[in-house]
Amino acid sequence: MKIIVGLGNPDGKYAKTYHNVGFSVVDMFAAQNRVKFNKKKCLSVIAEGDGFVVCKPQTYMNLSGDAVSELKKYYHAKDEDILIVLDDIDMPKGKVRFRLTGSAGTHNGLRDIVAKVGAVPRLRVGIGRDASMDLADYVLSTIDLSSQQTLNEAYKTACALINKFVLGELCQDTTI
Repeated sequence: MKIIVGLGNPDGKYAKTYHNVGFSVVDMFAAQNRVKFNKKKCLSVIAEGDGFVVCKPQTYMNLSGDAVSELKKYYHAKDEDILIVLDDIDMPKGKVRFRLTGSAGTHNGLRDIVAKVGAVPRLRVGIGRDASMDLADYVLSTIDLSSQQTLNEAYKTACALINKFVLGELCQDTTI
């Protein structure tokens, strides 16, 4: 069983923000695989598929480790069977990077997961950085139309990589 965890904030006011890119990617992945987020468990809303579960923690970003820890226990998962999908402010907008392990970088949600679960595989989607804005203000800002078009292409790339992960075909670091 593979566990795909998209990071984001559950409150509707964050739905179209950069910090909810992880939720947007797993929403697309779930739709492509015709599974619905119709269950609540392990501090998450989940969609179950054949050999995988897609999860959106409802703990808010900075406490994502609580949900991932519960998911890991509930599904008796190994670290290598969990994939975290998240935004990355330190990568160019639209770039996608898969890593088997590594540091959390500047991402507080991933920091919490690493502290509570360990260094699990992660799929980062670059959101770029607006130097004229405070970091927190930027990640919580609404994605503009031009950026959304760029990110939609990145979401498609991310979903293709998630499919490979689920099938056990993604086993080396990859940047696209």
